[in-house]
Amino acid sequence: MSFALDITDCFASEIGDSGLEEATFEQYLQKTGEFLETLPSQVGDGKLPFLSLPAKQDDLPEIFETAAHFRENFDDVIVLGTGGSSLGGRTLSALAPLEYPKSCGGPRLRFVDNVDPHSFDLLIAATDWSRTGVIAISKSGSTAETMAQFVVLSNTLRTHVTEDRVSDHVAVITEPKPSPLVSMAENIGCRVLDHDPHVGGRYSALSVTGLLPAAIAGLDITAIRAGAARVFQSVLDGATADFTPALGAAVSVGLERTKGVKTTVLMPYCDRLAEFGLWYCQLWAESLGKSGEGTTPIRAIGTVDQHSQIQLYLDGPADKMYTLILTDTAGRGPNLSDTMADIEGLAYLRGRTIGDLLSVAGRATAETLANNGRPTRILRVPAVDEAAMGALMMHFMLETVIAAHLIGVDPYDQPAVEEGKTLARIYLETGG
Repeated sequence: MSFALDITDCFASEIGDSGLEEATFEQYLQKTGEFLETLPSQVGDGKLPFLSLPAKQDDLPEIFETAAHFRENFDDVIVLGTGGSSLGGRTLSALAPLEYPKSCGGPRLRFVDNVDPHSFDLLIAATDWSRTGVIAISKSGSTAETMAQFVVLSNTLRTHVTEDRVSDHVAVITEPKPSPLVSMAENIGCRVLDHDPHVGGRYSALSVTGLLPAAIAGLDITAIRAGAARVFQSVLDGATADFTPALGAAVSVGLERTKGVKTTVLMPYCDRLAEFGLWYCQLWAESLGKSGEGTTPIRAIGTVDQHSQIQLYLDGPADKMYTLILTDTAGRGPNLSDTMADIEGLAYLRGRTIGDLLSVAGRATAETLANNGRPTRILRVPAVDEAAMGALMMHFMLETVIAAHLIGVDPYDQPAVEEGKTLARIYLETGG
Protein backbone atom coordinates (compact mmCIF):
# COMPACT_ATOMS: atom_id res chain seq x y z
CA MET A 1 0.00 0.00 0.00
CA SER A 2 1.05 3.58 -0.65
CA PHE A 3 -0.05 4.73 2.80
CA ALA A 4 -0.79 3.41 6.29
CA LEU A 5 -3.79 4.36 8.43
CA ASP A 6 -3.49 4.64 12.22
CA ILE A 7 -6.78 5.20 14.10
CA THR A 8 -5.41 4.43 17.58
CA ASP A 9 -5.91 7.95 18.92
CA CYS A 10 -9.59 7.97 18.02
CA PHE A 11 -10.50 5.58 20.86
CA ALA A 12 -11.52 6.30 24.44
CA SER A 13 -8.92 3.86 25.71
CA GLU A 14 -6.25 6.24 24.39
CA ILE A 15 -7.67 9.77 24.67
CA GLY A 16 -10.41 9.54 27.27
CA ASP A 17 -14.14 10.18 27.21
CA SER A 18 -14.12 12.12 23.94
CA GLY A 19 -12.85 9.05 22.12
CA LEU A 20 -14.90 6.27 20.54
CA GLU A 21 -15.65 3.17 22.58
CA GLU A 22 -14.12 0.17 20.85
CA ALA A 23 -17.31 -1.86 21.25
CA THR A 24 -19.23 0.88 19.41
CA PHE A 25 -16.58 0.99 16.71
CA GLU A 26 -16.90 -2.76 16.19
CA GLN A 27 -20.67 -2.41 15.78
CA TYR A 28 -20.27 0.16 13.02
CA LEU A 29 -17.43 -1.77 11.43
CA GLN A 30 -19.64 -4.85 11.30
CA LYS A 31 -22.30 -2.81 9.51
CA THR A 32 -19.80 -1.85 6.83
CA GLY A 33 -19.58 -5.55 6.03
CA GLU A 34 -23.02 -5.38 4.44
CA PHE A 35 -21.63 -2.98 1.83
CA LEU A 36 -18.32 -4.78 1.38
CA GLU A 37 -19.97 -8.14 0.75
CA THR A 38 -21.81 -6.71 -2.25
CA LEU A 39 -18.85 -4.72 -3.56
CA PRO A 40 -17.40 -7.34 -5.94
CA SER A 41 -20.77 -7.98 -7.58
CA GLN A 42 -21.56 -4.26 -7.84
CA VAL A 43 -18.24 -3.63 -9.58
CA GLY A 44 -18.85 -6.56 -11.91
CA ASP A 45 -22.36 -5.33 -12.74
CA GLY A 46 -21.18 -1.77 -13.35
CA LYS A 47 -23.29 -0.38 -10.48
CA LEU A 48 -20.31 1.48 -9.00
CA PRO A 49 -18.68 2.81 -12.18
CA PHE A 50 -16.01 4.86 -10.42
CA LEU A 51 -14.58 1.60 -9.06
CA SER A 52 -14.17 0.29 -12.62
CA LEU A 53 -11.96 3.22 -13.64
CA PRO A 54 -8.64 1.87 -12.28
CA ALA A 55 -8.85 -1.15 -14.61
CA LYS A 56 -10.00 0.87 -17.61
CA GLN A 57 -7.65 0.80 -20.61
CA ASP A 58 -9.59 1.81 -23.70
CA ASP A 59 -9.59 5.53 -22.87
CA LEU A 60 -5.81 5.80 -22.39
CA PRO A 61 -4.71 6.14 -26.06
CA GLU A 62 -6.93 9.18 -26.58
CA ILE A 63 -5.77 10.74 -23.31
CA PHE A 64 -2.10 10.18 -24.20
CA GLU A 65 -2.55 11.55 -27.73
CA THR A 66 -4.43 14.66 -26.56
CA ALA A 67 -1.95 15.31 -23.76
CA ALA A 68 0.94 15.04 -26.22
CA HIS A 69 -0.72 17.60 -28.50
CA PHE A 70 -1.07 20.14 -25.68
CA ARG A 71 2.41 19.44 -24.29
CA GLU A 72 4.09 19.89 -27.65
CA ASN A 73 2.26 22.99 -28.88
CA PHE A 74 1.60 25.28 -25.93
CA ASP A 75 3.37 27.08 -23.10
CA ASP A 76 0.16 27.42 -21.08
CA VAL A 77 -2.96 25.26 -20.85
CA ILE A 78 -6.05 26.71 -19.18
CA VAL A 79 -8.49 24.16 -17.77
CA LEU A 80 -12.07 25.40 -17.40
CA GLY A 81 -14.51 23.70 -15.07
CA THR A 82 -15.98 23.88 -11.61
CA GLY A 83 -16.44 21.45 -8.74
CA GLY A 84 -15.52 17.89 -9.63
CA SER A 85 -14.71 18.90 -13.19
CA SER A 86 -11.78 20.92 -11.89
CA LEU A 87 -10.74 19.62 -8.47
CA GLY A 88 -9.66 16.14 -9.57
CA GLY A 89 -7.29 17.47 -12.20
CA ARG A 90 -6.01 20.20 -9.88
CA THR A 91 -5.31 17.67 -7.14
CA LEU A 92 -3.44 15.24 -9.36
CA SER A 93 -1.50 17.92 -11.24
CA ALA A 94 -0.27 19.43 -7.96
CA LEU A 95 2.25 16.58 -7.88
CA ALA A 96 4.07 18.20 -10.80
CA PRO A 97 6.09 21.45 -10.67
CA LEU A 98 3.39 23.45 -12.44
CA GLU A 99 4.97 26.83 -11.81
CA TYR A 100 8.17 25.60 -13.46
CA PRO A 101 6.86 23.84 -16.59
CA LYS A 102 10.24 23.48 -18.28
CA SER A 103 11.37 21.14 -15.51
CA CYS A 104 8.75 18.61 -16.62
CA GLY A 105 9.08 19.37 -20.33
CA GLY A 106 5.55 20.65 -20.73
CA PRO A 107 3.26 23.66 -20.40
CA ARG A 108 2.08 25.43 -17.29
CA LEU A 109 -1.41 24.32 -16.22
CA ARG A 110 -3.83 26.96 -14.98
CA PHE A 111 -7.17 25.89 -13.51
CA VAL A 112 -9.96 28.46 -13.82
CA ASP A 113 -13.00 27.43 -11.80
CA ASN A 114 -14.74 30.71 -11.00
CA VAL A 115 -16.33 33.61 -12.90
CA ASP A 116 -14.93 36.60 -11.05
CA PRO A 117 -14.73 39.33 -13.73
CA HIS A 118 -11.59 40.88 -12.22
CA SER A 119 -9.75 37.55 -12.47
CA PHE A 120 -10.88 37.09 -16.07
CA ASP A 121 -9.73 40.57 -17.07
CA LEU A 122 -6.29 39.80 -15.63
CA LEU A 123 -6.18 36.36 -17.26
CA ILE A 124 -7.01 37.71 -20.70
CA ALA A 125 -4.54 40.58 -20.47
CA ALA A 126 -1.62 38.53 -19.12
CA THR A 127 -1.79 35.53 -21.48
CA ASP A 128 -0.01 34.89 -24.78
CA TRP A 129 -2.98 33.35 -26.58
CA SER A 130 -0.94 32.26 -29.57
CA ARG A 131 0.82 29.80 -27.23
CA THR A 132 -2.14 28.83 -25.03
CA GLY A 133 -4.50 25.87 -25.13
CA VAL A 134 -7.94 25.68 -23.51
CA ILE A 135 -9.72 22.61 -22.13
CA ALA A 136 -13.38 22.94 -21.09
CA ILE A 137 -14.83 20.27 -18.80
CA SER A 138 -18.53 19.89 -17.95
CA LYS A 139 -20.24 16.55 -17.44
CA SER A 140 -23.68 17.89 -18.36
CA GLY A 141 -22.35 20.22 -21.03
CA SER A 142 -24.53 23.02 -19.66
CA THR A 143 -22.85 24.19 -16.43
CA ALA A 144 -23.44 27.94 -16.45
CA GLU A 145 -20.03 28.95 -15.11
CA THR A 146 -18.10 26.69 -17.47
CA MET A 147 -20.14 27.74 -20.47
CA ALA A 148 -19.58 31.41 -19.66
CA GLN A 149 -15.84 30.80 -19.25
CA PHE A 150 -15.67 28.91 -22.53
CA VAL A 151 -17.59 31.55 -24.48
CA VAL A 152 -15.25 34.26 -23.25
CA LEU A 153 -12.00 32.38 -23.89
CA SER A 154 -12.99 30.90 -27.25
CA ASN A 155 -13.85 34.41 -28.43
CA THR A 156 -10.55 35.65 -26.99
CA LEU A 157 -8.68 32.99 -28.96
CA ARG A 158 -10.40 34.13 -32.16
CA THR A 159 -8.95 37.62 -31.71
CA HIS A 160 -5.39 36.30 -31.39
CA VAL A 161 -5.18 33.36 -33.80
CA THR A 162 -6.67 32.74 -37.23
CA GLU A 163 -10.07 31.06 -37.36
CA ASP A 164 -8.67 27.90 -38.89
CA ARG A 165 -6.26 27.50 -35.95
CA VAL A 166 -8.74 27.94 -33.07
CA SER A 167 -9.73 24.27 -33.13
CA ASP A 168 -6.12 23.21 -32.50
CA HIS A 169 -6.07 25.24 -29.30
CA VAL A 170 -9.21 23.71 -27.78
CA ALA A 171 -10.49 20.44 -26.35
CA VAL A 172 -13.77 19.62 -24.61
CA ILE A 173 -14.71 16.89 -22.12
CA THR A 174 -18.42 16.24 -21.76
CA GLU A 175 -21.09 13.53 -21.93
CA PRO A 176 -21.72 12.07 -25.40
CA LYS A 177 -25.15 13.66 -25.86
CA PRO A 178 -26.54 16.90 -27.28
CA SER A 179 -25.69 19.89 -25.08
CA PRO A 180 -24.62 23.53 -25.39
CA LEU A 181 -20.98 22.53 -24.91
CA VAL A 182 -21.19 19.89 -27.62
CA SER A 183 -22.76 22.46 -29.96
CA MET A 184 -19.95 24.93 -29.29
CA ALA A 185 -17.32 22.22 -29.83
CA GLU A 186 -18.89 21.27 -33.15
CA ASN A 187 -18.93 24.91 -34.19
CA ILE A 188 -15.23 25.24 -33.37
CA GLY A 189 -14.35 21.82 -34.81
CA CYS A 190 -12.22 20.90 -31.79
CA ARG A 191 -11.47 17.62 -30.04
CA VAL A 192 -14.28 16.18 -27.90
CA LEU A 193 -13.47 13.54 -25.29
CA ASP A 194 -16.30 11.60 -23.67
CA HIS A 195 -17.14 12.01 -19.98
CA ASP A 196 -18.65 8.77 -18.69
CA PRO A 197 -22.33 9.65 -18.06
CA HIS A 198 -22.47 7.17 -15.19
CA VAL A 199 -19.59 8.69 -13.20
CA GLY A 200 -20.46 11.75 -11.13
CA GLY A 201 -18.13 14.72 -11.23
CA ARG A 202 -16.77 14.38 -7.71
CA TYR A 203 -16.02 10.69 -8.35
CA SER A 204 -14.41 11.31 -11.74
CA ALA A 205 -10.80 12.14 -10.78
CA LEU A 206 -9.55 8.79 -12.11
CA SER A 207 -11.31 9.33 -15.43
CA VAL A 208 -10.34 11.57 -18.34
CA THR A 209 -11.36 14.68 -16.34
CA GLY A 210 -8.49 14.19 -13.91
CA LEU A 211 -6.09 12.14 -16.00
CA LEU A 212 -5.86 14.45 -19.02
CA PRO A 213 -4.56 17.41 -16.99
CA ALA A 214 -2.30 15.02 -15.07
CA ALA A 215 -0.86 13.65 -18.32
CA ILE A 216 -0.30 17.17 -19.65
CA ALA A 217 1.59 17.87 -16.43
CA GLY A 218 3.88 14.96 -17.25
CA LEU A 219 2.60 12.52 -14.62
CA ASP A 220 2.35 8.74 -14.93
CA ILE A 221 -1.41 8.26 -15.14
CA THR A 222 -1.15 4.47 -15.27
CA ALA A 223 0.55 4.58 -11.86
CA ILE A 224 -2.30 6.76 -10.55
CA ARG A 225 -4.84 4.14 -11.54
CA ALA A 226 -2.66 1.29 -10.28
CA GLY A 227 -2.38 2.93 -6.87
CA ALA A 228 -6.16 3.31 -6.74
CA ALA A 229 -6.73 -0.31 -7.73
CA ARG A 230 -4.58 -1.63 -4.91
CA VAL A 231 -6.81 0.00 -2.30
CA PHE A 232 -9.82 -2.22 -2.96
CA GLN A 233 -8.22 -5.28 -4.54
CA SER A 234 -8.32 -7.15 -1.22
CA VAL A 235 -12.11 -6.74 -1.08
CA LEU A 236 -12.50 -7.97 -4.65
CA ASP A 237 -10.47 -10.99 -3.57
CA GLY A 238 -12.86 -11.58 -0.66
CA ALA A 239 -10.66 -10.31 2.18
CA THR A 240 -12.29 -7.46 4.12
CA ALA A 241 -10.34 -7.46 7.39
CA ASP A 242 -8.53 -4.15 8.08
CA PHE A 243 -9.99 -2.53 4.95
CA THR A 244 -8.90 1.06 5.49
CA PRO A 245 -11.95 2.84 3.96
CA ALA A 246 -14.26 0.77 6.19
CA LEU A 247 -12.16 1.54 9.26
CA GLY A 248 -12.26 5.24 8.44
CA ALA A 249 -16.01 5.29 7.83
CA ALA A 250 -16.76 3.35 11.03
CA VAL A 251 -14.62 5.72 13.12
CA SER A 252 -16.11 8.85 11.54
CA VAL A 253 -19.75 7.79 11.81
CA GLY A 254 -19.25 6.27 15.26
CA LEU A 255 -17.77 9.51 16.61
CA GLU A 256 -20.56 11.56 15.05
CA ARG A 257 -23.32 9.32 16.36
CA THR A 258 -22.03 8.77 19.91
CA LYS A 259 -19.65 11.65 20.68
CA GLY A 260 -21.23 14.60 18.87
CA VAL A 261 -18.36 15.02 16.41
CA LYS A 262 -19.89 17.26 13.73
CA THR A 263 -16.72 18.46 11.99
CA THR A 264 -13.91 16.57 10.28
CA VAL A 265 -10.57 18.29 9.68
CA LEU A 266 -8.15 17.08 7.01
CA MET A 267 -4.64 18.44 7.58
CA PRO A 268 -1.85 17.30 5.26
CA TYR A 269 1.74 18.23 6.06
CA CYS A 270 2.69 18.57 2.41
CA ASP A 271 2.17 21.49 0.02
CA ARG A 272 1.53 19.09 -2.88
CA LEU A 273 -1.52 17.80 -0.98
CA ALA A 274 -3.06 21.24 -0.38
CA GLU A 275 -5.36 20.84 -3.39
CA PHE A 276 -6.24 17.36 -2.14
CA GLY A 277 -7.89 19.01 0.86
CA LEU A 278 -10.16 21.02 -1.44
CA TRP A 279 -11.08 17.90 -3.42
CA TYR A 280 -11.87 16.03 -0.20
CA CYS A 281 -14.09 18.82 1.12
CA GLN A 282 -16.33 18.70 -1.96
CA LEU A 283 -16.46 14.91 -1.97
CA TRP A 284 -17.41 14.60 1.70
CA ALA A 285 -19.78 17.57 1.96
CA GLU A 286 -21.72 17.08 -1.27
CA SER A 287 -22.00 13.31 -0.83
CA LEU A 288 -23.10 13.14 2.81
CA GLY A 289 -24.76 16.47 3.62
CA LYS A 290 -28.39 15.45 3.15
CA SER A 291 -31.60 15.14 5.16
CA GLY A 292 -29.96 16.62 8.24
CA GLU A 293 -27.08 14.16 8.06
CA GLY A 294 -23.37 14.61 7.46
CA THR A 295 -20.37 16.25 9.11
CA THR A 296 -18.69 19.45 8.00
CA PRO A 297 -15.26 19.04 6.33
CA ILE A 298 -12.51 21.57 6.94
CA ARG A 299 -9.27 21.78 5.00
CA ALA A 300 -6.18 22.78 6.95
CA ILE A 301 -2.50 22.62 5.98
CA GLY A 302 0.54 21.96 8.14
CA THR A 303 2.50 23.75 9.40
CA VAL A 304 0.64 26.91 8.38
CA ASP A 305 -2.52 26.28 10.39
CA GLN A 306 -0.60 25.37 13.53
CA HIS A 307 -0.31 29.14 13.85
CA SER A 308 -4.04 29.77 13.52
CA GLN A 309 -6.65 27.02 13.48
CA ILE A 310 -4.91 24.87 16.11
CA GLN A 311 -5.94 27.39 18.76
CA LEU A 312 -9.58 26.53 18.06
CA TYR A 313 -8.90 22.83 17.71
CA LEU A 314 -7.22 22.55 21.11
CA ASP A 315 -9.10 25.16 23.13
CA GLY A 316 -12.45 25.39 21.34
CA PRO A 317 -15.43 23.00 21.17
CA ALA A 318 -14.55 19.30 21.36
CA ASP A 319 -16.72 18.51 18.33
CA LYS A 320 -14.08 17.65 15.73
CA MET A 321 -12.21 14.66 14.34
CA TYR A 322 -8.75 15.18 12.86
CA THR A 323 -7.00 13.42 9.98
CA LEU A 324 -3.33 14.31 9.67
CA ILE A 325 -1.47 13.23 6.53
CA LEU A 326 2.20 12.91 7.40
CA THR A 327 4.89 12.44 4.78
CA ASP A 328 8.50 11.28 4.98
CA THR A 329 10.42 14.57 4.98
CA ALA A 330 13.01 13.92 7.69
CA GLY A 331 16.49 14.78 6.48
CA ARG A 332 15.21 16.36 3.26
CA GLY A 333 15.50 19.86 1.86
CA PRO A 334 18.10 22.54 2.50
CA ASN A 335 20.36 22.16 5.52
CA LEU A 336 20.16 24.77 8.25
CA SER A 337 23.58 26.25 8.72
CA ASP A 338 25.58 25.49 11.84
CA THR A 339 25.76 29.23 12.35
CA MET A 340 22.19 28.93 13.65
CA ALA A 341 23.76 27.77 16.90
CA ASP A 342 25.32 31.20 17.32
CA ILE A 343 21.95 32.94 17.25
CA GLU A 344 20.28 33.12 20.63
CA GLY A 345 17.25 30.86 20.83
CA LEU A 346 17.93 28.92 17.60
CA ALA A 347 20.48 26.34 18.72
CA TYR A 348 17.83 23.59 18.49
CA LEU A 349 17.86 23.99 14.68
CA ARG A 350 21.58 23.29 14.37
CA GLY A 351 22.36 20.45 11.99
CA ARG A 352 18.73 20.04 10.93
CA THR A 353 17.00 20.40 7.56
CA ILE A 354 13.80 22.12 6.52
CA GLY A 355 12.29 18.65 6.17
CA ASP A 356 13.19 17.80 9.77
CA LEU A 357 11.15 20.77 10.95
CA LEU A 358 8.11 19.76 8.90
CA SER A 359 8.38 16.15 10.08
CA VAL A 360 8.55 16.90 13.79
CA ALA A 361 5.84 19.57 13.51
CA GLY A 362 3.35 17.01 12.16
CA ARG A 363 4.26 14.46 14.78
CA ALA A 364 4.03 17.05 17.57
CA THR A 365 0.63 18.28 16.39
CA ALA A 366 -0.79 14.76 16.27
CA GLU A 367 0.43 14.01 19.77
CA THR A 368 -0.80 17.35 21.14
CA LEU A 369 -4.29 16.82 19.71
CA ALA A 370 -4.48 13.32 21.19
CA ASN A 371 -3.09 14.47 24.54
CA ASN A 372 -5.92 17.01 24.68
CA GLY A 373 -8.57 14.39 24.04
CA ARG A 374 -9.15 15.21 20.37
CA PRO A 375 -9.88 12.15 18.17
CA THR A 376 -6.95 12.01 15.75
CA ARG A 377 -6.06 9.57 13.01
CA ILE A 378 -2.88 9.57 10.97
CA LEU A 379 -2.31 8.69 7.34
CA ARG A 380 1.39 8.08 6.80
CA VAL A 381 2.47 8.49 3.18
CA PRO A 382 6.13 7.50 2.65
CA ALA A 383 6.33 8.81 -0.92
CA VAL A 384 3.99 11.46 -2.33
CA ASP A 385 3.81 10.19 -5.90
CA GLU A 386 1.27 9.12 -8.51
CA ALA A 387 0.53 5.75 -6.88
CA ALA A 388 0.02 7.37 -3.48
CA MET A 389 -2.32 10.02 -4.88
CA GLY A 390 -4.42 7.43 -6.68
CA ALA A 391 -4.57 5.38 -3.48
CA LEU A 392 -5.58 8.34 -1.31
CA MET A 393 -8.32 9.35 -3.74
CA MET A 394 -9.72 5.84 -3.90
CA HIS A 395 -9.54 5.49 -0.12
CA PHE A 396 -11.60 8.63 0.48
CA MET A 397 -14.11 7.91 -2.30
CA LEU A 398 -14.76 4.50 -0.76
CA GLU A 399 -14.77 5.86 2.79
CA THR A 400 -17.38 8.39 1.68
CA VAL A 401 -19.75 5.89 0.06
CA ILE A 402 -19.38 3.48 3.00
CA ALA A 403 -20.17 6.31 5.43
CA ALA A 404 -23.22 7.12 3.30
CA HIS A 405 -24.33 3.49 3.68
CA LEU A 406 -23.97 3.75 7.47
CA ILE A 407 -25.99 6.97 7.80
CA GLY A 408 -28.55 6.10 5.11
CA VAL A 409 -28.07 8.76 2.41
CA ASP A 410 -27.45 8.62 -1.33
CA PRO A 411 -23.79 9.61 -1.90
CA TYR A 412 -24.25 10.33 -5.60
CA ASP A 413 -26.91 13.06 -5.82
CA GLN A 414 -26.84 16.75 -4.80
CA PRO A 415 -30.42 18.06 -4.69
CA ALA A 416 -29.64 21.23 -2.73
CA VAL A 417 -26.94 22.23 -5.21
CA GLU A 418 -29.37 21.83 -8.10
CA GLU A 419 -31.89 24.11 -6.37
CA GLY A 420 -29.38 26.97 -6.28
CA LYS A 421 -28.44 26.46 -9.93
CA THR A 422 -32.08 26.64 -10.97
CA LEU A 423 -32.67 29.86 -9.04
CA ALA A 424 -29.54 31.49 -10.49
CA ARG A 425 -30.75 30.71 -14.01
CA ILE A 426 -34.17 32.25 -13.23
CA TYR A 427 -32.45 35.44 -12.03
CA LEU A 428 -30.44 35.67 -15.27
CA GLU A 429 -33.47 35.03 -17.45
CA THR A 430 -35.66 37.57 -15.66
CA GLY A 431 -33.03 40.17 -14.90
CA GLY A 432 -33.81 39.78 -11.20
